[in-house]
Amino acid sequence: MQEQEPWVSVDDVARHLGIAKDTVYRWIESKSLPAHRVGRLWKFKISQVDAWIEAGGAAEPDDKEIE
Repeated sequence: MQEQEPWVSVDDVARHLGIAKDTVYRWIESKSLPAHRVGRLWKFKISQVDAWIEAGGAAEPDDKEIE
């Protein structure tokens, strides 16, 4: 049986990405960071957050990809 990926908190995501918790909350609201509300808490799957980052989800609108 495959082990399921655990749900993590805003603190965990901020630490994983090396950013402030306020940035995590801002990205949830303005940039569609993949998050799920559980009561009053936001929960995340690190694999979904990583995929969102790699797809450019955190990029500023005027950022250009360098090839």
